[in-house]
Amino acid sequence: MKIGLRTIKTAAAAPIALLLASGLNLESAASAAIITILTVTNTKRSTAKTALNRLFSLTLATVIAAICFLLLGFHPLVFGLYLLLFIPLSIRFDLAEGIAVSSVLITHYLVAGEMPLSLIINEYLLMFIGVGCALAANLYMPNTEKKIQEDQAVVEVSMKKMLGQMSAYLNQPDKEEQLRQECFSLRDFVREAQVRAREFEENRFFSGNSYYFEYFAMRRLQLKVLSDMLQILNRLDAEPEDVQELRELFDFTAQTLTEENDGAAILTKIDETDQRYQQKKLPESRQAFEERAMLFQLFQLFQDFIEIKAGFNRNK
Repeated sequence: MKIGLRTIKTAAAAPIALLLASGLNLESAASAAIITILTVTNTKRSTAKTALNRLFSLTLATVIAAICFLLLGFHPLVFGLYLLLFIPLSIRFDLAEGIAVSSVLITHYLVAGEMPLSLIINEYLLMFIGVGCALAANLYMPNTEKKIQEDQAVVEVSMKKMLGQMSAYLNQPDKEEQLRQECFSLRDFVREAQVRAREFEENRFFSGNSYYFEYFAMRRLQLKVLSDMLQILNRLDAEPEDVQELRELFDFTAQTLTEENDGAAILTKIDETDQRYQQKKLPESRQAFEERAMLFQLFQLFQDFIEIKAGFNRNK
C-alpha cells in the first residue's frame, strides 16, 4: 500500500484543525477537520483557490440562509428552499466546490433554530481554521524541476531516435507499425510529463512562467504530426532516388533536434528540397503520381512538425 504526500499532509493537518477548533471551544469543532480534508489538494495554487472559494461560498450561503430562515422559519422545507437558491447561484459565480461544505455549516443554524452573531462567527472560525490548516499543510512541496528536466531529455532522445528510424525504414512499410507503437508510447509519456509540469508551476505562487507545460504541449503536437507522417510512410513505396532527400532531412533533424534549436535551418532545407521536387518531371504512371502526392503530403507534414517548434521558440 502506497501512502502519498497529500495523504500524509491531510492526516497531519486535519487533527490540528480539530484541536484548534476544540481549543477555542467552537461548536461542531469536527467540521474544521472535515473542511481541511476537503481543501488539501495537490498544489499550492489549487489549495489557495479552493480555500478562497470556500470563504466566498460561506458568505453567499450565510446571506441566503439568513433571508430564508429569518423570514420563513428554521424548518427542513425552508432548508430545501435555501438549496434551490444557493446551488444555482454557486454555479453561476463559479463557487460550486463550496456547496457541500457551506451547506453543512448552514445546517448548524437549522439545528440551533436561530442565527445569532456568535453562531455566525463560529461558522466563519471553523472555515478559517479548516482552510488555514490546509494552506499550511501545502506550504511544503518537493521541487520536481529536476525530474521535469529529465523528462525533457527523455523526450528529445526518443524523438531523435524515432526520426533516425524513420529515415532508416523509408520504403519499408512493415517497419512502420513498430514506430507507430513507439510514437503512441511516447505521447503517453509526454502527457504524464505535462501533468507533472502543470503541478510544478502551480506550486509556485509568484511565478506566471508556464514554460515546461508549454514545452510538453509543443512536443505533444509534434508527436501528433509524427503519427500522421507514419500513416503515410506505412503506404509509401517510392523510388529510392525520390526518398533520398527526405532521408537526409530526417537524418539532419535527428542530429540537430534540441530544446534550443529554433528549426530555422531545417525549414530552409525543407523549402529547398520541396522546390527541387517541384522542378522534377511529372510522373507518367498513376502509381508514380500517387507516390509523388504522398511525398508532397509528407513534406507538408514535416514542415508543420518543424514550424510547431519554431513557433514555440518565438513565443517563449
